[in-house]
Amino acid sequence: MSDVSGVPVFELPLRVYIEDTDAGGIVFHAKYLHYMERARTEWVRSQGVELRSGLEQNVSYVVQKMTLHYAAPAKLDDQLLVTAEPIASSRVWMTFRQQVLMADSRALLCEAEVRVACVALDTGKPRRLPENMSMILKSVL
Repeated sequence: MSDVSGVPVFELPLRVYIEDTDAGGIVFHAKYLHYMERARTEWVRSQGVELRSGLEQNVSYVVQKMTLHYAAPAKLDDQLLVTAEPIASSRVWMTFRQQVLMADSRALLCEAEVRVACVALDTGKPRRLPENMSMILKSVL
């Protein structure tokens, strides 16, 4: 984790594998979404939230809205840092600012703002964030 403006920013180190790239060794654009999903998931885990227990409680999370900017390409064998920083929340959603950076130089490769909605697993309909997630968000926002 690093600290930007007093707000902890979660960082997940990753390496680019051949499966992430196109024929030219450049990361395929949709892979950045996978990297960001992993970082958000690991942020949740780092807060002590068990994802399996959420499933048992009929809780699921879906990306509702996302804006992306691709700044520069990542390539085969690059070492990356993928960030996840909660920046807003309501009763049923949370918004993250995310970046994919080169690990050594911290050069920006991709950035996004991602709104994740809480839904009932069985119906897919919106539901309140679980109390533990609401409390975590209140403590970091």
